[in-house]
Amino acid sequence: MKLKSLFFIIVLFLTVGTANAQYGYGNNGGYGGGGYGSSNGSGRMNRDSQIPSTPDKPKEIPVEVTVGEIMKKMTPELKLDALQEIAIGNVLKESIREQGIIIKDEKVGQEQKVKEIEALSEITTRKINEYLNPDQKELYKKWVQQKPASKKRKRRD
Repeated sequence: MKLKSLFFIIVLFLTVGTANAQYGYGNNGGYGGGGYGSSNGSGRMNRDSQIPSTPDKPKEIPVEVTVGEIMKKMTPELKLDALQEIAIGNVLKESIREQGIIIKDEKVGQEQKVKEIEALSEITTRKINEYLNPDQKELYKKWVQQKPASKKRKRRD
């Protein structure tokens, strides 16, 4: 009788141990930690594989947010009407997207990228000026000239 009980307890422990290992209750620390339903061969579920993370790369700010910030500053200073604001906003969105494409192009050298961005900047300025009246063009010229100076001040602070 004692032999049957001992045998039953050993079988019970082995069964429970195997079941626990399958559902991740073993050394991995909890359900889903490995074994049953594991997505990789190591016996541990890689929770990070479901969420793409790139800690080295900062999160990209959407183009619309960037343009919105620019337009918040530009609209009152240049006294833009609603139609001008929309048109210039669209020009800026297109320009920022193109700039992103240029920057990400790994086939092109740094000097070439600088030249392409400068050309893009000139085209963008020309397009923006098409929507401005003569007074606004002067204000825009001043606004663009003071913009780099304000960036330098922010970096020093």
